[in-house]
Amino acid sequence: MTTLTEVPEAAAARETPARRRRRVDRLPYLLLLPALAIIGVLLLWPLGQVVVMSFYRLNSVRQLRGDREWPWVGLGNYADILSDPFFLTVLRNTVLFAAANVLLTMVLGTLVGLLLNRLGRKMATFVASCVMLAWATPALTGTIVWKWIFDDTSGLVTWLFNALPDGLSNALFGHSDWTGYGWFNSPLLFFAILTLVVVWHSFPFIAVSVLAGLKSVPSELHEAARVDGAGPWRAFWKITFPLLRPVFGILIVLSTIWDFKVFTQQFVLAGGTQDRPTFMLSIYSYAEAFSPPPKYGLGAAIAVILTLILLVVTGFYVRMVLRQEDES
Repeated sequence: MTTLTEVPEAAAARETPARRRRRVDRLPYLLLLPALAIIGVLLLWPLGQVVVMSFYRLNSVRQLRGDREWPWVGLGNYADILSDPFFLTVLRNTVLFAAANVLLTMVLGTLVGLLLNRLGRKMATFVASCVMLAWATPALTGTIVWKWIFDDTSGLVTWLFNALPDGLSNALFGHSDWTGYGWFNSPLLFFAILTLVVVWHSFPFIAVSVLAGLKSVPSELHEAARVDGAGPWRAFWKITFPLLRPVFGILIVLSTIWDFKVFTQQFVLAGGTQDRPTFMLSIYSYAEAFSPPPKYGLGAAIAVILTLILLVVTGFYVRMVLRQEDES
Protein backbone atom coordinates (compact mmCIF):
# COMPACT_ATOMS: atom_id res chain seq x y z
CA MET A 1 0.00 0.00 0.00
CA THR A 2 1.44 3.41 -1.03
CA THR A 3 1.48 6.07 1.66
CA LEU A 4 1.08 9.82 1.11
CA THR A 5 4.76 10.43 1.83
CA GLU A 6 5.76 8.09 -1.00
CA VAL A 7 3.77 9.98 -3.66
CA PRO A 8 6.26 12.93 -4.09
CA GLU A 9 9.18 10.51 -4.15
CA ALA A 10 7.52 8.44 -6.84
CA ALA A 11 6.73 11.54 -8.89
CA ALA A 12 10.33 12.75 -8.59
CA ALA A 13 11.58 9.35 -9.66
CA ARG A 14 9.35 9.38 -12.76
CA GLU A 15 10.58 12.88 -13.77
CA THR A 16 12.87 12.66 -16.77
CA PRO A 17 16.34 14.31 -16.72
CA ALA A 18 15.38 16.54 -19.67
CA ARG A 19 12.32 17.86 -17.83
CA ARG A 20 14.38 18.43 -14.69
CA ARG A 21 17.02 20.27 -16.72
CA ARG A 22 14.40 22.54 -18.33
CA ARG A 23 13.00 23.38 -14.92
CA VAL A 24 16.45 24.25 -13.60
CA ASP A 25 17.28 26.30 -16.72
CA ARG A 26 14.31 28.58 -16.07
CA LEU A 27 15.61 29.57 -12.64
CA PRO A 28 18.21 32.15 -13.81
CA TYR A 29 15.59 33.90 -15.94
CA LEU A 30 13.15 34.02 -13.05
CA LEU A 31 15.85 35.55 -10.84
CA LEU A 32 16.51 38.21 -13.48
CA LEU A 33 12.87 39.29 -13.72
CA PRO A 34 12.96 41.82 -10.81
CA ALA A 35 16.07 43.51 -12.21
CA LEU A 36 14.59 43.56 -15.72
CA ALA A 37 11.37 45.06 -14.38
CA ILE A 38 13.31 47.87 -12.64
CA ILE A 39 15.36 48.53 -15.80
CA GLY A 40 12.19 48.62 -17.85
CA VAL A 41 10.52 51.15 -15.55
CA LEU A 42 13.54 53.40 -15.00
CA LEU A 43 15.22 53.18 -18.43
CA LEU A 44 13.18 51.64 -21.21
CA TRP A 45 9.93 53.47 -20.44
CA PRO A 46 11.51 56.98 -20.44
CA LEU A 47 13.50 56.07 -23.55
CA GLY A 48 10.32 54.97 -25.28
CA GLN A 49 8.65 58.24 -24.30
CA VAL A 50 11.52 60.23 -25.81
CA VAL A 51 11.27 58.24 -29.04
CA VAL A 52 7.51 58.89 -29.22
CA MET A 53 7.97 62.62 -28.51
CA SER A 54 10.48 62.89 -31.36
CA PHE A 55 7.66 62.25 -33.87
CA TYR A 56 5.52 65.16 -32.65
CA ARG A 57 5.79 68.94 -32.63
CA LEU A 58 5.72 69.84 -28.95
CA ASN A 59 6.18 73.51 -28.07
CA SER A 60 4.46 73.94 -24.69
CA VAL A 61 4.25 72.37 -21.26
CA ARG A 62 0.48 72.14 -21.65
CA GLN A 63 1.03 69.65 -24.46
CA LEU A 64 3.22 67.52 -22.20
CA ARG A 65 0.50 67.58 -19.53
CA GLY A 66 -2.03 66.40 -22.08
CA ASP A 67 -4.10 69.61 -22.15
CA ARG A 68 -3.45 70.12 -25.85
CA GLU A 69 -3.12 67.83 -28.83
CA TRP A 70 0.23 66.60 -30.11
CA PRO A 71 0.61 67.49 -33.82
CA TRP A 72 2.11 64.54 -35.67
CA VAL A 73 5.14 65.42 -37.83
CA GLY A 74 6.59 61.96 -38.40
CA LEU A 75 10.24 62.28 -39.37
CA GLY A 76 9.95 66.05 -39.68
CA ASN A 77 12.03 66.76 -36.57
CA TYR A 78 14.80 64.46 -37.82
CA ALA A 79 14.70 66.11 -41.26
CA ASP A 80 15.00 69.56 -39.67
CA ILE A 81 18.00 68.49 -37.60
CA LEU A 82 19.88 66.64 -40.33
CA SER A 83 19.36 69.48 -42.82
CA ASP A 84 20.63 72.12 -40.37
CA PRO A 85 24.32 72.98 -41.04
CA PHE A 86 24.74 73.73 -37.35
CA PHE A 87 24.08 70.04 -36.58
CA LEU A 88 27.22 69.09 -38.51
CA THR A 89 29.21 71.56 -36.40
CA VAL A 90 27.79 70.07 -33.21
CA LEU A 91 28.47 66.52 -34.41
CA ARG A 92 32.05 67.44 -35.33
CA ASN A 93 32.60 69.01 -31.90
CA THR A 94 31.21 65.91 -30.20
CA VAL A 95 33.27 63.40 -32.18
CA LEU A 96 36.55 65.32 -31.87
CA PHE A 97 36.00 65.99 -28.17
CA ALA A 98 35.13 62.35 -27.45
CA ALA A 99 38.10 61.04 -29.45
CA ALA A 100 40.57 63.35 -27.68
CA ASN A 101 39.17 62.58 -24.24
CA VAL A 102 39.07 58.82 -24.76
CA LEU A 103 42.69 58.86 -25.94
CA LEU A 104 43.95 61.04 -23.08
CA THR A 105 41.89 59.22 -20.45
CA MET A 106 43.07 55.78 -21.58
CA VAL A 107 46.73 56.82 -21.78
CA LEU A 108 46.78 58.59 -18.41
CA GLY A 109 44.70 55.91 -16.69
CA THR A 110 46.91 53.13 -18.07
CA LEU A 111 50.09 54.89 -16.95
CA VAL A 112 48.70 55.41 -13.45
CA GLY A 113 47.55 51.78 -13.35
CA LEU A 114 51.04 50.60 -14.31
CA LEU A 115 52.52 52.88 -11.64
CA LEU A 116 50.20 51.50 -8.96
CA ASN A 117 51.16 47.97 -9.97
CA ARG A 118 54.85 48.76 -9.43
CA LEU A 119 54.44 50.48 -6.06
CA GLY A 120 54.50 48.74 -2.71
CA ARG A 121 51.26 47.76 -1.03
CA LYS A 122 51.03 50.69 1.39
CA MET A 123 52.13 53.32 -1.11
CA ALA A 124 49.83 51.89 -3.80
CA THR A 125 46.89 52.02 -1.38
CA PHE A 126 47.69 55.64 -0.50
CA VAL A 127 48.09 56.76 -4.12
CA ALA A 128 44.98 54.86 -5.24
CA SER A 129 42.95 56.47 -2.45
CA CYS A 130 44.12 59.94 -3.49
CA VAL A 131 43.41 59.22 -7.16
CA MET A 132 39.93 57.90 -6.43
CA LEU A 133 38.98 61.18 -4.76
CA ALA A 134 38.64 62.67 -8.23
CA TRP A 135 36.35 59.82 -9.29
CA ALA A 136 34.29 60.09 -6.09
CA THR A 137 33.82 63.85 -6.45
CA PRO A 138 30.44 64.65 -8.05
CA ALA A 139 30.77 66.12 -11.53
CA LEU A 140 28.96 69.30 -10.49
CA THR A 141 31.16 69.90 -7.45
CA GLY A 142 34.40 69.20 -9.30
CA THR A 143 33.44 71.46 -12.21
CA ILE A 144 32.60 74.35 -9.88
CA VAL A 145 36.08 74.01 -8.33
CA TRP A 146 37.72 74.02 -11.76
CA LYS A 147 35.69 77.04 -12.82
CA TRP A 148 36.99 78.90 -9.77
CA ILE A 149 40.56 77.82 -10.63
CA PHE A 150 40.16 79.54 -14.03
CA ASP A 151 38.21 82.52 -12.70
CA ASP A 152 39.30 85.71 -14.49
CA THR A 153 39.77 87.75 -11.29
CA SER A 154 40.44 85.53 -8.27
CA GLY A 155 41.27 82.20 -9.89
CA LEU A 156 44.43 80.26 -9.18
CA VAL A 157 45.53 80.22 -12.83
CA THR A 158 45.02 83.97 -13.15
CA TRP A 159 47.08 84.52 -10.00
CA LEU A 160 49.90 82.28 -11.26
CA PHE A 161 50.10 84.10 -14.61
CA ASN A 162 50.06 87.47 -12.87
CA ALA A 163 52.96 86.25 -10.71
CA LEU A 164 55.17 85.79 -13.78
CA PRO A 165 57.77 88.52 -14.42
CA ASP A 166 56.36 91.17 -16.75
CA GLY A 167 59.19 90.76 -19.23
CA LEU A 168 58.71 86.97 -19.47
CA SER A 169 54.93 87.26 -19.70
CA ASN A 170 55.16 89.89 -22.46
CA ALA A 171 57.71 87.85 -24.37
CA LEU A 172 55.67 84.64 -24.23
CA PHE A 173 52.06 85.86 -24.35
CA GLY A 174 52.15 89.49 -25.42
CA HIS A 175 50.78 91.01 -22.20
CA SER A 176 51.42 90.86 -18.47
CA ASP A 177 48.09 91.71 -16.82
CA TRP A 178 45.89 88.60 -16.74
CA THR A 179 43.15 90.01 -14.52
CA GLY A 180 39.89 89.90 -16.46
CA TYR A 181 41.25 87.50 -19.09
CA GLY A 182 38.39 85.37 -20.46
CA TRP A 183 39.63 81.81 -20.18
CA PHE A 184 36.31 80.48 -21.48
CA ASN A 185 35.77 82.98 -24.32
CA SER A 186 37.85 81.19 -26.93
CA PRO A 187 36.25 77.93 -28.20
CA LEU A 188 39.65 76.23 -28.48
CA LEU A 189 40.67 77.25 -24.97
CA PHE A 190 37.23 76.32 -23.64
CA PHE A 191 37.50 72.80 -25.06
CA ALA A 192 41.03 72.49 -23.64
CA ILE A 193 39.76 73.34 -20.15
CA LEU A 194 36.73 71.10 -20.57
CA THR A 195 39.01 68.25 -21.63
CA LEU A 196 41.16 68.83 -18.54
CA VAL A 197 38.09 68.65 -16.29
CA VAL A 198 36.66 65.50 -17.92
CA VAL A 199 39.98 63.63 -18.02
CA TRP A 200 40.67 64.56 -14.38
CA HIS A 201 37.32 63.11 -13.39
CA SER A 202 37.51 59.98 -15.59
CA PHE A 203 41.06 58.62 -15.46
CA PRO A 204 40.87 57.13 -11.89
CA PHE A 205 38.30 54.54 -13.03
CA ILE A 206 40.57 53.55 -15.93
CA ALA A 207 43.58 53.34 -13.61
CA VAL A 208 41.88 51.09 -11.07
CA SER A 209 40.40 48.87 -13.80
CA VAL A 210 43.79 48.48 -15.48
CA LEU A 211 45.36 47.73 -12.09
CA ALA A 212 42.80 44.98 -11.49
CA GLY A 213 43.63 43.51 -14.89
CA LEU A 214 47.36 43.67 -14.24
CA LYS A 215 46.92 41.62 -11.08
CA SER A 216 45.61 38.76 -13.24
CA VAL A 217 48.70 38.69 -15.50
CA PRO A 218 51.09 35.91 -14.37
CA SER A 219 54.34 37.38 -13.10
CA GLU A 220 56.25 34.51 -14.73
CA LEU A 221 55.58 35.99 -18.16
CA HIS A 222 57.23 39.30 -17.31
CA GLU A 223 60.14 37.51 -15.63
CA ALA A 224 60.67 35.44 -18.77
CA ALA A 225 60.53 38.60 -20.89
CA ARG A 226 63.18 40.28 -18.73
CA VAL A 227 65.39 37.21 -19.02
CA ASP A 228 65.04 37.39 -22.80
CA GLY A 229 66.14 41.03 -22.71
CA ALA A 230 62.77 42.67 -23.38
CA GLY A 231 62.38 46.18 -21.98
CA PRO A 232 59.25 47.58 -20.30
CA TRP A 233 57.88 49.04 -23.56
CA ARG A 234 58.18 45.77 -25.48
CA ALA A 235 56.91 43.70 -22.55
CA PHE A 236 53.80 45.85 -22.36
CA TRP A 237 52.90 45.51 -26.05
CA LYS A 238 53.86 41.83 -26.36
CA ILE A 239 52.51 40.52 -23.03
CA THR A 240 50.40 42.96 -21.03
CA PHE A 241 48.36 44.54 -23.80
CA PRO A 242 47.30 41.29 -25.56
CA LEU A 243 46.19 39.77 -22.25
CA LEU A 244 44.29 42.91 -21.21
CA ARG A 245 42.77 43.60 -24.64
CA PRO A 246 39.22 42.69 -23.48
CA VAL A 247 39.61 45.05 -20.51
CA PHE A 248 40.84 47.88 -22.72
CA GLY A 249 37.98 47.23 -25.14
CA ILE A 250 35.34 47.58 -22.44
CA LEU A 251 37.02 50.70 -21.03
CA ILE A 252 37.19 52.32 -24.47
CA VAL A 253 33.49 51.69 -25.08
CA LEU A 254 32.51 53.03 -21.64
CA SER A 255 34.73 56.08 -22.05
CA THR A 256 33.28 56.76 -25.49
CA ILE A 257 29.73 56.60 -24.13
CA TRP A 258 30.55 58.87 -21.18
CA ASP A 259 32.44 61.41 -23.29
CA PHE A 260 29.78 61.55 -26.00
CA LYS A 261 27.14 62.55 -23.48
CA VAL A 262 29.12 65.01 -21.36
CA PHE A 263 26.68 67.64 -20.14
CA THR A 264 27.21 68.81 -16.56
CA GLN A 265 30.81 69.95 -17.01
CA GLN A 266 30.06 71.87 -20.20
CA PHE A 267 26.89 73.48 -18.82
CA VAL A 268 28.67 74.74 -15.69
CA LEU A 269 31.83 75.97 -17.42
CA ALA A 270 29.87 77.75 -20.16
CA GLY A 271 27.39 79.21 -17.68
CA GLY A 272 24.37 77.86 -19.55
CA THR A 273 23.49 77.43 -23.21
CA GLN A 274 24.63 80.76 -24.64
CA ASP A 275 27.96 79.58 -26.12
CA ARG A 276 26.64 77.88 -29.26
CA PRO A 277 30.03 77.47 -31.05
CA THR A 278 31.04 74.98 -28.32
CA PHE A 279 27.80 72.98 -28.40
CA MET A 280 27.91 69.18 -28.32
CA LEU A 281 25.01 66.80 -28.78
CA SER A 282 23.91 66.59 -25.14
CA ILE A 283 23.74 70.31 -24.49
CA TYR A 284 22.38 70.87 -28.01
CA SER A 285 19.45 68.59 -27.18
CA TYR A 286 18.87 70.41 -23.89
CA ALA A 287 19.05 73.85 -25.50
CA GLU A 288 16.60 72.98 -28.26
CA ALA A 289 14.16 71.43 -25.80
CA PHE A 290 14.16 74.00 -23.01
CA SER A 291 15.45 77.33 -24.37
CA PRO A 292 12.62 79.73 -25.25
CA PRO A 293 10.71 78.98 -27.37
CA PRO A 294 10.83 75.33 -26.25
CA LYS A 295 10.98 72.59 -28.87
CA TYR A 296 10.57 69.37 -26.92
CA GLY A 297 10.07 67.23 -30.01
CA LEU A 298 13.23 68.55 -31.64
CA GLY A 299 15.25 68.04 -28.46
CA ALA A 300 13.91 64.48 -28.18
CA ALA A 301 14.95 63.77 -31.78
CA ILE A 302 18.50 64.94 -31.05
CA ALA A 303 18.58 62.68 -27.97
CA VAL A 304 17.47 59.73 -30.10
CA ILE A 305 20.22 60.43 -32.64
CA LEU A 306 22.78 60.50 -29.83
CA THR A 307 21.45 57.19 -28.49
CA LEU A 308 21.66 55.59 -31.92
CA ILE A 309 25.28 56.71 -32.30
CA LEU A 310 26.17 55.16 -28.95
CA LEU A 311 24.34 51.96 -29.87
CA VAL A 312 26.41 51.73 -33.06
CA VAL A 313 29.61 52.14 -31.03
CA THR A 314 28.52 49.47 -28.57
CA GLY A 315 27.41 47.12 -31.35
CA PHE A 316 30.77 47.51 -33.09
CA TYR A 317 32.57 46.53 -29.90
CA VAL A 318 30.31 43.50 -29.28
CA ARG A 319 30.91 42.33 -32.82
CA MET A 320 34.66 42.72 -32.37
CA VAL A 321 34.60 40.70 -29.13
CA LEU A 322 32.57 37.90 -30.72
CA ARG A 323 34.97 37.78 -33.65
CA GLN A 324 37.95 37.49 -31.29
CA GLU A 325 36.25 34.66 -29.42
CA ASP A 326 35.60 32.79 -32.68
CA GLU A 327 39.22 33.19 -33.74
CA SER A 328 40.51 31.92 -30.39
